[in-house]
Amino acid sequence: MTKHPAAVVAILAAGLVAFGCSSDDVSTVSSPSVAVATSAVSTIVTGDSTGAEIISDTTTSGSAVDSVVSVGVESGFTAEVWADNWFALYIDGELVGEDSVPITTERSFNAETIMFTAEYPFTVAIEAKDFKETDSGIEYIGEGNQQMGDGGLIVQITDDATGEVVMVTDASWSALVIHRAPLNAECEKDVDPDATCQFERIDAPDGWTSASFDDTTWPRATEWSVEAVSPKDGYDQITWEQAAALVWGSDLEVDNTVLLRRTVSA
Repeated sequence: MTKHPAAVVAILAAGLVAFGCSSDDVSTVSSPSVAVATSAVSTIVTGDSTGAEIISDTTTSGSAVDSVVSVGVESGFTAEVWADNWFALYIDGELVGEDSVPITTERSFNAETIMFTAEYPFTVAIEAKDFKETDSGIEYIGEGNQQMGDGGLIVQITDDATGEVVMVTDASWSALVIHRAPLNAECEKDVDPDATCQFERIDAPDGWTSASFDDTTWPRATEWSVEAVSPKDGYDQITWEQAAALVWGSDLEVDNTVLLRRTVSA
């Protein structure tokens, strides 16, 4: 259900008076698209004075509401994130939060809740990293459990004003892998993996977190099952939207640092 903030109601009520109507006596409105919300009326009115169409507020979350309530108005949002192992979250190029557990921490599995403000549309950019000790991509070097690591990330963002989840991670996201290792998996158990493991590393593109950045040449994110990622510690503390998926690059083990982007429309 779309909710109308009190401030918006006041503005709309003033608009109705300007049209020669009171908030208690509404039949037709000459404006092409006007949202009406009073203690007695909670409908969306579209059309013109010759044939207004009234659509129930309880069943509509379409562009008529967004155009009046959301576009160009700064709103509050809540991002819920679980990452293996670390992430940084940017909104329109601004860092709004990151994993509270440093990437240098082994087995750092936890969920984070980050609150921010933005105007529709806005661009979400995330830097996600799996734990690795060196560019070799190997974890726990010299220990009995020396191995290649694997990553995973899931995110959902809720509009605080409406309570609606407006964005989730899925295969529609753009995803650029900027560190891959080891490229030769047979080095996984070597005594000195830094000497034998091959890796590929590129710099993050300039301005990649900004809304104006062109990511059309980036590959799409890959969705991974819960069974493949085996999310731990914090994942079950969040009620995930059904459409929210665990994502990463195309290889859970070799892809160590992934840049992800997605624009949230009104």
